[in-house]
Amino acid sequence: MAKLDVLAPQKPAIASFGANDSKGSINLRVETQTRQLIDDAATVLGKTRTEFMVEAARRQAIDVLLDQRLFVLDPEGYDAFLHALDNPIAPGPKLRALLRRSPAWQKQV
Repeated sequence: MAKLDVLAPQKPAIASFGANDSKGSINLRVETQTRQLIDDAATVLGKTRTEFMVEAARRQAIDVLLDQRLFVLDPEGYDAFLHALDNPIAPGPKLRALLRRSPAWQKQV
């Protein structure tokens, strides 16, 4: 599988998956039912609420960032992707009409 990072190189937001010695706190207000659900799930896994929440939030954050930055394609898909980038189709009448419209935030009420 070929890997393609389609964004320009930036400071990697997820480059360091290891633990960091410095710690901070995050305070959350949640409904009682949600807190109980989290506590129950943490207990099933033998974790504290904090461990469970940090691991779940961290896992989700990594997934979100990777979804925005990383494409994994087989060689044929990679070639097709590059071909599509290098040879965009001409805009049709609907796209041209859309681009001529004023954005909603610029319209007067």
